[in-house]
Amino acid sequence: MTRTLAETLAWAGDGAAHLRGLMARMGDDAFAAKSGLPGWSRAHVLTHIARNADGMINLLTWARTGVETPAYASTEARDADIEAGSTRSPAEIRDDVVDSSDRLAQAVREMPEQAWSATVRNVQGVEIPATDIPWVRAREMWIHAVDLDVGASLADLPAPMLAELVSEVVGIVGAREGCPPLRLVALDQELSWTLGDGSAGDVIGPSASLAGWVLGRSRGKDLRAADGRRPPALPRWL
Repeated sequence: MTRTLAETLAWAGDGAAHLRGLMARMGDDAFAAKSGLPGWSRAHVLTHIARNADGMINLLTWARTGVETPAYASTEARDADIEAGSTRSPAEIRDDVVDSSDRLAQAVREMPEQAWSATVRNVQGVEIPATDIPWVRAREMWIHAVDLDVGASLADLPAPMLAELVSEVVGIVGAREGCPPLRLVALDQELSWTLGDGSAGDVIGPSASLAGWVLGRSRGKDLRAADGRRPPALPRWL
């Protein structure tokens, strides 16, 4: 599958609006509650989303100026910022998420066309084209909206983005040591993907359920494996 810059910008923008809507409906007491991510409250997730926006701005700055500007000073600094930020008031966190998202949107608007052809390094240290930055942001918005555990689902993603996400994650997970060689079949989109050579049989179900399973967000209870059992656990995505 080939995603375009226009598509990823739209997915990121729609994801931002989707997450803002979820956050606006959260009562103040909901921020301290557990999220879908082990060890993190919803305040942690929202703070991470805000700091991710700042990180993406840094990468856009790198692409625009040619001056190396990593997304984060270090993994430790990022984690410390999230931990400290999670203790703020709900009002402060809401404002931070909105303001950082708006700053990122402004940075995107200021990108010269030629700057999108630059190369930067992502958080994992892998070189990526600048056109992948909106894709990284789109993933963050839609996946972490689910991690907030306030009613969002991976089924909320635009269908083409969901297919693109599964394709990307399958490619990463399938290369991990110990990954079972399975074929994933999404009946709702008439698409399939393979982990390894796919020789161990099919895992069948809705694309959103397949996405949750390969992302490690679910155990695949809505999926059916060839032997009728629940699909096995997979290696970590990131």
